[in-house]
Amino acid sequence: MSGENQSVKTTEKKPNRLRKNWRSFLMLVIIFWIGFEFGHVNAIKNNSEQVVPLKDAQIENTQKEQEIDFSLFWEVWDLLKEKYVDADSLDAKNLLYGSIDGMLKATGDPYTTFFDPKETQEFNEEIEGSFEGIGAEIGMKDEILTIIAPLKGAPAEIAGLRAGDKVLAIDGKSTQDMTIDSAIDLIRGPKGSEVVLTIYREGEEGTLDISIRRDVINIKSVEFEKKDGDILYISLSLFGEDTVKEFNAALKEVYKENVKGIVLDLRNNPGGYLDGAISVAERMLPKGKTVVIEEDAQGKRNETYASGLDVASQIETVVLINEGSASASEIVAGALKENRDNLTLVGKKSFGKGSVQQLIDLGDNMAVKITVAHWLTPHGNQINGKGIEPDEDVDLTLDDYKNKKDPQLDRALDILKNKIQK
Repeated sequence: MSGENQSVKTTEKKPNRLRKNWRSFLMLVIIFWIGFEFGHVNAIKNNSEQVVPLKDAQIENTQKEQEIDFSLFWEVWDLLKEKYVDADSLDAKNLLYGSIDGMLKATGDPYTTFFDPKETQEFNEEIEGSFEGIGAEIGMKDEILTIIAPLKGAPAEIAGLRAGDKVLAIDGKSTQDMTIDSAIDLIRGPKGSEVVLTIYREGEEGTLDISIRRDVINIKSVEFEKKDGDILYISLSLFGEDTVKEFNAALKEVYKENVKGIVLDLRNNPGGYLDGAISVAERMLPKGKTVVIEEDAQGKRNETYASGLDVASQIETVVLINEGSASASEIVAGALKENRDNLTLVGKKSFGKGSVQQLIDLGDNMAVKITVAHWLTPHGNQINGKGIEPDEDVDLTLDDYKNKKDPQLDRALDILKNKIQK
């Protein structure tokens, strides 16, 4: 989220899906890949801050993989140690981290990644809701680094970055073949420093260089106000730790005021904690309705049902989505669209990020994030790569954006006014 986070998370810090699911079993995956029960490179994990010269690194091998010959890995390791011109400058732990990065990159899934100690700390800071960066979510779309959404009021939005912008270079460095995590490292930086993103935007000629001054990003995920007297407008910019509490505060307006319609704005909401998305959906769905389906690699499906927290399912509602609505926000949009007759989706097709990541602690302040399943809508429709289609397709053009017009919100209000008057 410093523009730079790409995962679905959860509102509660406890194991499940992309919650902080700290399980040691994943070490077996790393051990398997290396091909031996790769006990450790001496001092690599015992002190992650200490530089380990390659010549001093000792490897413990206790079990050999039977079907795959991993001797090539060790042969290259030894060749580096013996032949590389600057072998004395190599840090064995960085070679280990790079090996793991390469393994995960070979899956072809940009959301399956390894976090070294520095990256783990940065990820945890994002989850806690305050960090330094530009305030925009990035992901991969058609194998191109893409802005999923700039966070509301963040430096990225203020500088003019928009959902769907293709990032071609960061400070002049091409993003071709760049991983999301590598891009994150380049985009991040201390408050007050600047980063220049070279982007391609549909409808514009050529490329654009957008200079963004980094700042501390404090995330307020929910804003709400009354519109036209009896319509409650709720904007959810992401699903963070405080989203459910803030959303509940917004819904109290339903009881305090004569609310006859709700606009739920999920535009440019890049996702966040899964539990937050489920809790929001539950408050707008009757008890027992399917919120989301999780399908694992074996095709086994696990359904999550609304538990009876409904306070708003009987109120006419319009949900706004666009190309920047991703992940957890797509789960909410899909759940509401397929379970309610008094609800309309307005805007543009959502991003299409419907995979489940599990974050697993590896010890020594390191972690791995692995895609373990896909999200499906209540009717079993795939989200990943397909997105959620609106009931009414309404553009927000470049001219609208520049002139601060919002035809999507205008249409949402018109729909509710017409239904309320009937």
